[in-house]
Amino acid sequence: MKKLFILCFFISNFAAAQTCLSDFDSSSQDTEFVDNDDGTATDSDLGLIWMRCSIGQTWENETCTGDGLELTWQEALQVAHGYEYAESLGWRLPNMKELASLAERSCVRPAINEVFFPNTYSDDYWTSTPSVVDPQRAWVIAFFNSSNALKDKNLTVFTRLVRTAD
Repeated sequence: MKKLFILCFFISNFAAAQTCLSDFDSSSQDTEFVDNDDGTATDSDLGLIWMRCSIGQTWENETCTGDGLELTWQEALQVAHGYEYAESLGWRLPNMKELASLAERSCVRPAINEVFFPNTYSDDYWTSTPSVVDPQRAWVIAFFNSSNALKDKNLTVFTRLVRTAD
């Protein structure tokens, strides 16, 4: 029984690492982002500045530390309102297209560029895009496998903020 537990522990830890297909075209290139040396990265192509960490985490020693906060959709919108980070205001919840632009479709667990967005949860992240058919739901992007789905706004998921470049 002890050997089975150790084997399962080893396999589950091994499976938790990011996996990328080497023969698949990368959807987000390292050259697409500029490190702003303040816990943010600029997507030059889209004119967006991203927080490199999830809400709740801290940018420290070139990585994201601590635990991300899981928020309801309304809480995520409220946190973004008036949020100050990297000596800047104007942070907001990204819309579905903006957040999907971070998805790295050649990778899973997490499906994101780990160079610029380290320690991203392989889980759902809120967008500001509500459902057009169900007012109780909003869109999320899953950084487990870069998929998207509608979630009940009262469920709690992770949040990453964006702002428009000056």
